[in-house]
Amino acid sequence: MSDHHDAPSLAEIAALIGDPARANMLAALMGGQALTASELALIAGVAASTASSHLGKLLAGGLLAQEAQGRHRYFRLKGPAVAQALEAIMALAGEAPKPKRLPGPRDADMRRARTCYDHIAGELGVKLTDALLAQGHMARAEKDFIVTPQGEAFFGTLGLDLAPLKSERRGLARVCLDWSERRPHLAGALGAALARHCLDAGWLAQDRKGRSLSVTRSGRAAFEKYFSISC
Repeated sequence: MSDHHDAPSLAEIAALIGDPARANMLAALMGGQALTASELALIAGVAASTASSHLGKLLAGGLLAQEAQGRHRYFRLKGPAVAQALEAIMALAGEAPKPKRLPGPRDADMRRARTCYDHIAGELGVKLTDALLAQGHMARAEKDFIVTPQGEAFFGTLGLDLAPLKSERRGLARVCLDWSERRPHLAGALGAALARHCLDAGWLAQDRKGRSLSVTRSGRAAFEKYFSISC
């Protein structure tokens, strides 16, 4: 949209998210993956033609992005800002929407640890954030976390270079309200980089069919060593 006056209003965005079928579609994309229209129709429990209409509205509203690969069209959340808004709404609602026929992780697994778009959420995400604050690596500001000089050195020991992360438009260390814990966890470019590091290092394992994360044996040792938390 070239003109900001053409952007959807708050009421229009709320109406888009408020439809149960569309809410289920959006919730299914919170793990950061892309799904086809057929998969999202199954998740929402609607016919293919109805799903196509819903997806068109979500695309027009700026909540989804579309990618073509061969014959298939894949849909994903437009970006981390959309995921952060959805997580905040889930916190207000008390729980995520429950798709009618989506095979996925149990609620207990989701509450322990999950992805929120591309960063770590759930009990583990909040514990990691609390540890970073308690150890003085971050400080809380109104809308963001501030990484302290001590924190920059700490993340450097993990192999995370903050210089390129600071230039990302999404913000370095964003506050994201966790829907299950009702407390903030770390999002933004740093939250995404930390999640990638934990997965690449083998500290966390991703559920292939959903958003839940499990802590590995090496992960338990690493989280105890670096963050002084037990998992």
